[in-house]
Amino acid sequence: MRSHEAGALHGQAGTRGPEWLREPDDVNTIVPQLWSANVSKVDGVLTVAGEPATDLAQEFGTPLYVVDEDDFRSRARAFKAAFPDADVFYAGKAFLCVATARWIAEEGLNLDVCTGGELAVALRAGFPPARIGHHGNNKSVAELRRALEVGVGRIVIDSFEEIERLGALTAELGLRAPVMVRVTAGVEAHTHEYISTSHEDQKFGFSISDGAALAAVRRVLDTDGLDFLGLHSHIGSQIFVSDGFEVAARRVLRLHAQIARELGVTAPELDLGGGFGIAYTTQDDPRPAEDLGREIVKIVTDECGALGVDVPHLSIEPGRAIAGPSTFTLYEVGTTKAVGLDGGGSRLYVSVDGGMSDNIRPALYGADYSCTLASRESEARPVLARVVGKHCESGDIVVKSEFLPGDIAAGDLLAVPGTGAYCRSLANNYNHVPRAAVVAVRDGEARLVLRRETEDDLLRLDVE
Repeated sequence: MRSHEAGALHGQAGTRGPEWLREPDDVNTIVPQLWSANVSKVDGVLTVAGEPATDLAQEFGTPLYVVDEDDFRSRARAFKAAFPDADVFYAGKAFLCVATARWIAEEGLNLDVCTGGELAVALRAGFPPARIGHHGNNKSVAELRRALEVGVGRIVIDSFEEIERLGALTAELGLRAPVMVRVTAGVEAHTHEYISTSHEDQKFGFSISDGAALAAVRRVLDTDGLDFLGLHSHIGSQIFVSDGFEVAARRVLRLHAQIARELGVTAPELDLGGGFGIAYTTQDDPRPAEDLGREIVKIVTDECGALGVDVPHLSIEPGRAIAGPSTFTLYEVGTTKAVGLDGGGSRLYVSVDGGMSDNIRPALYGADYSCTLASRESEARPVLARVVGKHCESGDIVVKSEFLPGDIAAGDLLAVPGTGAYCRSLANNYNHVPRAAVVAVRDGEARLVLRRETEDDLLRLDVE
């Protein structure tokens, strides 16, 4: 197919939108699989756990991230139940604040952090350090020192320099460092290049194919103060099929057997990471946690049987699959604009009071989202719309294609589901827009868990 001269976004011309998008019979209904469990519409008003979106907007303002707390907790419990003999680490990079860290602790999950800042939030929440894993491809000496001093349960090593840093720190502090070695299995994860993390040409881990992974394990074993726990592999994010995990597990377990054979050491643990996909639009078909658990455990067990090695203790790291569906973002419409397209088509541009400062994923790697009118019922016919933000970028797109009521107007509220992962955590101050607040809703009550930034917050950073 010939591409559009102005780019792929403009190639979705006409009044139909992309092939997967279907015009709804009733523009007021929501697609249940895109929303958290406690979201519904009452007389056209989006409601979460008994709280109307109109009340939330009035009390907390917009843009606003709205977390369905019970949904978040139930997804965490589902992964723990699906992997009963494994350690489940919530990937804090998806979304982390003091409140969510406490939810994760209360639901019995472990926590994975990637930076000193994430570790600080976990410690502020009172999260048990022994249940924290510390990731990161370039952990500073200060970050490693703090991790050792507070007693994190494991540090995932990502470079030879880090092995040397940890060796020096353990000698200085008189402590031991429990470590895993992150390996790159050379797997195509069938996702966007920027969130695919196990192919060879990228920054994470030690390659299995060129011998770096085996060399890293050997270096760890030769370094005083380091306790080798096992191997870590993460193939990417927003993954819907298990074949990538199967290939990765096979290659990592072959390395596991090689370590036992050549180095005389058994790697007791295996972490297969996370990256389990969620439904952002009707084109997505995610797997239930129990199916993932059954398939992944079988893959590991069968491969260990074929290799004649003991089954290592398994761990996984869901983040998006817990946080993502639990949250929607609430916006207020500011302007609407009908734009004529090639071939006589048209598209309605709907501008909201947020955009790439609260959700940079569409601009960063073309992520798709859905949305719905959240503040009233409409009898107007659906029209093809594009929801855009208020920032000075033409790529400031919130929802590329969606059918919305033709009478949508300034002052209406729009809600975008599936924004719990990598939206607030990637939020920014582009155009000096303060970051949005986060509220958690449970049993008809809403409480602030992250306050809205103010202009005063921005101005405090300036040194005159």
